Amino acid sequence: MGCEREASGLLQLSTSQKHLYNPGSTTLKSCIRRRRHTFSFASARQHLMPMAEAFSTWIVVLNVVVLRAVGPCSGVGLKIAVPENYDGIFPWYLSKLPNLPGEYGNVTVSGDNEGIFGVDSGFLYALKPFDREKQPSYSLQVSFTTGGKTHSFTVEVRVSDKNDNIPKFVEESLRGTVQLGLLKGIPFMKLMATDRDDPDTQHAELRYSLMGQTPRIPSSQMFFVDARSGEVSLTDDGASSLDPEMCGRYRLSVMVKDMAGRPTGFYSTGIVTVEVTGNTWGPPDPVRLQENLPGPYPIPISQVKWSGSPAEYSLEGEFPEMLFTISRDGIIYLNAPLDRETQDQFHIRIVVERPDMGEIGNPVELLVMVGDANDNRPTFPQTHYQAVVKELAARGTEILTVQAADNDDPKTDNVRISYRLVAQVPERPRALFLVDRDSGVISLQGDSLEGAALQYTLTVVAEDAKGLNSSCTVVVNVLDENNHPPVFPQREYGPFHLSEDSCIGATMVVISLSATCLDLTGCHEPDTQYQRTWEPNQKDAPSCPLLGLGSPHGGGGPPAGFVRQRALDYEDVRQYTLVLSARNPEPLVRAEYGPASTATVSIIVDDINESPTLPESHYEVSVREGEEPGRVIATIQGADPDSHPIRYSLRGDTKGYFSIDANTGELRAAQPLDREENSTYTMELVAEDGMNSSLSASALVTVYILDINDNSPVLVGDYSWKYLCTPRWEDQALLLASRDSDGPQHGGRLNFSLGSDPAVRRNWKLTPVNDTHTNLSMNTPYLAPEVYTIPFTISDSSTPPRSTFINLPVTVCPCNTRGNCRTAAKQLQGMPTIQSTLGILLGTAGVIGIVLIVVFVRLPYQNPKQQSTSKQETSPLKSSA
Repeated sequence: MGCEREASGLLQLSTSQKHLYNPGSTTLKSCIRRRRHTFSFASARQHLMPMAEAFSTWIVVLNVVVLRAVGPCSGVGLKIAVPENYDGIFPWYLSKLPNLPGEYGNVTVSGDNEGIFGVDSGFLYALKPFDREKQPSYSLQVSFTTGGKTHSFTVEVRVSDKNDNIPKFVEESLRGTVQLGLLKGIPFMKLMATDRDDPDTQHAELRYSLMGQTPRIPSSQMFFVDARSGEVSLTDDGASSLDPEMCGRYRLSVMVKDMAGRPTGFYSTGIVTVEVTGNTWGPPDPVRLQENLPGPYPIPISQVKWSGSPAEYSLEGEFPEMLFTISRDGIIYLNAPLDRETQDQFHIRIVVERPDMGEIGNPVELLVMVGDANDNRPTFPQTHYQAVVKELAARGTEILTVQAADNDDPKTDNVRISYRLVAQVPERPRALFLVDRDSGVISLQGDSLEGAALQYTLTVVAEDAKGLNSSCTVVVNVLDENNHPPVFPQREYGPFHLSEDSCIGATMVVISLSATCLDLTGCHEPDTQYQRTWEPNQKDAPSCPLLGLGSPHGGGGPPAGFVRQRALDYEDVRQYTLVLSARNPEPLVRAEYGPASTATVSIIVDDINESPTLPESHYEVSVREGEEPGRVIATIQGADPDSHPIRYSLRGDTKGYFSIDANTGELRAAQPLDREENSTYTMELVAEDGMNSSLSASALVTVYILDINDNSPVLVGDYSWKYLCTPRWEDQALLLASRDSDGPQHGGRLNFSLGSDPAVRRNWKLTPVNDTHTNLSMNTPYLAPEVYTIPFTISDSSTPPRSTFINLPVTVCPCNTRGNCRTAAKQLQGMPTIQSTLGILLGTAGVIGIVLIVVFVRLPYQNPKQQSTSKQETSPLKSSA
């Protein structure tokens, strides 16, 4: 099998292989000698057949070995890949021909016009190097005779490419032209180069690059070369600053390189001359078109042109489809009449592009302005108007302005509008109103409207310069003005009695007020307003009046009522005098208010027995727990408007924790108070009129019990089932919890401390977690498994603190991998160990190996070697020249 592998290695040669298979080599001769004895493996196979059932697996392996040694059948074609430009020793042995039988003669090779190939000792050889660019492959026909018959098979030799050719530009003189206005990235020329190497390999994969630019103005990076396609285009700087007047010609140093541009590739350079030319592409002049042109359509209105290369044009903008179109020659057409009132101008965006690459230049804009024709009549925004004018208005007072609109061009005389008054109903008096011809302002032309009609209807016409017109109707209402003050029929009202306990907001006194005037509007009774003022000797602030004036039925006229707005107090003021003034809702015009427009009203306050009052609605009292019963903790005093005695009592204190003195209002604790039992007490304090118990006032009283340190902290929870592992586990601890019934001031933070025994402090430690919890853990890596009693003290944070001493039993035990407490496990008797199992396996494997070695050693002695009669195989390979 080693011989076969060595021969078959000649079937494929890569371009990197520089050695050759020389027939004079010791390895190859040894391979040929071993080939003569391949029949001995067939004899071995016959010998092993009786042992097939016992060694079936080894028989299969030996069959594969024998079949591999026999070799392939004749008549099958052979394909070989060889590198070009081989520079080793010739003849160059390319491959073992596996199709040749053991005995053959008259070997010939056809299909080689140059006499390069030959066959020697079953090997195909070549006499000179190959050139892939001259001939990339060879199809050989190998013929031989055996047994008196001629046989043949084909050998395909493919020459592998080496990078042995330099890429070259197709043209020696590289020239291009770039137009002014060309966009960035649009190619204006293309570099072309060829490479004779295999196009399917990287040897002919070309990359282009720009090495330099002359001159370097106005920028050093005006151009860009696409590495793969070789297309030359402008950069951002080039597209924005290209100027033929500044520089009309550029010389570009370019390079083409194979091997996809890798450093190991071959390259060549060239010079590209780029001419900068002007361009007729630019925005066309604005166009002015008259609306409603008679045609015929389409009408050419403008033209654009991209010079230097073929291009296509298109139009964009806000206009109806097909209203404007552009031809291949850049002529822009108008295809339908324009209406200035619909759109007075068009901004048409003209785009230039190539079908294969889109836009090649910046779009330009054509402005189309639409001229006006007087084809619209002026119109009013509404056909009916309403206006109001006062009866005492002066001559020339502006009443209303009417404005008509014309949709024609406002920059022309087509929209110049004049106004005129064509009708007035009623007609008398004549010339009462006037309309300004230019502005449309309607004003009062008469001296006065007193005694005139209450309403007038006017017809106004608007007309443009061509005589196109429209009309509207204006209704003018004459407003009566207030020039007569109201008058009371009498000067005094009352006296009226009002009890001091009357409800705030209720109407206390109702009287009939009536003030009259001679105007049509502004002073009649339903709209008359009454104002109230006080006599100077009364105790009522104007900002907070005692009584308000209003109508019991919600109106402003008679009857009128006095509404209480704040509390009355007989003991403070016993009689009030009110001064009423009648005023019209609107200001008087050409008149003044007199004494007849005022009246007085007298009100007497009647005394009523009133309830006592407490200064506050809620009292808060604080007392320390454990306070001695009977001590006064607060004193609450009320007041009675009628100076009657007050009696005090408590409601809601069902268990009698507190008491109050009925005469003095002194509040006492009747029983010992415990904050831990109840920290807050709420009850109702009642103050009664000593002369009438039905009159009373009440307030809430909240008593807060202040905390004292009267409770010791305690340990919370059951720890009898918990344990700690030994040896000590990382982060393992017992979480101890405690509680103090006192408030945060005394029991907020609880402190744990171990006993003073040095052994305890050496073996255990306490680590606080928060104010009420701490971790108990081992302070040493190992403790003997048993139950330990841990003494420690819990103290509160008060001064002086209260403490509790505790002896806590803690179990320490060994644990398994899951952290569960366990006892040591004993090994079971009679169970196999790992060492015994390994010994059994090794002994079994040794016996099988000895049997196989004995079988293979005996095989060569049972089958003697035979001599080969093949002349081809007995003659040694000739030495190479």
